[in-house]
Amino acid sequence: MGNLFGKKKQTRVTEQDKAILQLKQQRDKLRQYQKRINLQLEKERFLAKQLLKDGKKEKALLLLKKKRYQDQLLDKTENQISNLERMVQDLEFAQIERKVIDGLKVGNECLKKMHEVMSIEEVERIMDETQDAIEYQRQIDDMLAGSLSQEDEDAVLAELEAITQGDVELPEVPSDELPEVPEATEDKPERERPRKKPERELLAA
Repeated sequence: MGNLFGKKKQTRVTEQDKAILQLKQQRDKLRQYQKRINLQLEKERFLAKQLLKDGKKEKALLLLKKKRYQDQLLDKTENQISNLERMVQDLEFAQIERKVIDGLKVGNECLKKMHEVMSIEEVERIMDETQDAIEYQRQIDDMLAGSLSQEDEDAVLAELEAITQGDVELPEVPSDELPEVPEATEDKPERERPRKKPERELLAA
């Protein structure tokens, strides 16, 4: 079966990493040697006291000479440990500097690509177009401002303020019922006017 979780990302171990690891291992070994020598010196010091009590001065003196030699070895060991630690610090700082340099290199490459995409001439052209657009809009604003009277300007500002505050009043809807519309009636024939009596009848009367 294949690896279901994919391959693990392998970390790259550089020569500097290996060197730092070896230096730290040497330092740790020297510290262990220091501890061992210190314990041995304490025992020899105690033993020298016992020899003096027992009257064995020569043996005690010989033991103290040996102890003195080991003290000198401890001093040399301490110097070696200091040198190793200093070298480890220098290597670690060199690695940090390398990472900084790599980061600067990547940043410079990105800047170069951005400069290739947008040259100084392109930036100047965009700035000029932007300034022209601003100037054109200002001219339009001046023309509109000059075509309105002060009273119109005040009315526009008042309407704008009302719209902004949400205080625009709309006409109220009447609450009274509308009057009923009478139904259309058929037109009645106009009442005929009484005809004049004929002149003959008038004379007879």
